[in-house]
Amino acid sequence: MAGCCEEKACELEDLRASQSRVLWIVLAVNAAMFVAELTVGLIAGSVALQADSLDMLGDALVYGFSLYVVTKSMRWRAASALLKGGVMALFGVATLVQSVYRILYGSVPEAELIGIMGAVALAANGFCLYLLTRHRADDVNMRSTWLCSRNDIIANCSVLVAAGLVAITGTLWPDIAVGLIITSLFLKTSYTVIRESLGELKKRSPGSHPRIAADIRSV
Repeated sequence: MAGCCEEKACELEDLRASQSRVLWIVLAVNAAMFVAELTVGLIAGSVALQADSLDMLGDALVYGFSLYVVTKSMRWRAASALLKGGVMALFGVATLVQSVYRILYGSVPEAELIGIMGAVALAANGFCLYLLTRHRADDVNMRSTWLCSRNDIIANCSVLVAAGLVAITGTLWPDIAVGLIITSLFLKTSYTVIRESLGELKKRSPGSHPRIAADIRSV
């Protein structure tokens, strides 16, 4: 029995080490892409790129949270997922505000710059998603991290579509539309992550276990 426990402990330690390595890599990639996309987005005047850069920043923060709790209890990891859901919701609202601003005061963005940066971001996020996919079923913390990366791929593809439509139409509306699509994606995913993490926290709370609750009441 002791040998079995030691083996399980080793497996868990190896899993946590593997999760940490992956999270450090995707954290570095997203932090670098945030700087690159924000810079190009401001130069090109693209709300879609700026929205996607905020997504990158949000993901970098998400991966930082995930690294902090990767060796902690399931309750800690569920709390981290809840925090990540809140971050995604905030960035969704920020993107919505930016989209409204561009509708009122924006000009036609530079389609070529949007396309080039969108392609680079897609390649970077494809690499991150590949690394995270093997860990997506580990726990709620890693699943929420994988969901963030999956959303990035969808957002990047939308940015490329926006670049093509801006070039064809010569208007800013495709760029605005993509900004709104990314906003809805942020908000939908944040709702899913918050719901799952609250469910996990409820399961892990002392009151959810009859024996623990009885012990607490007896104190």
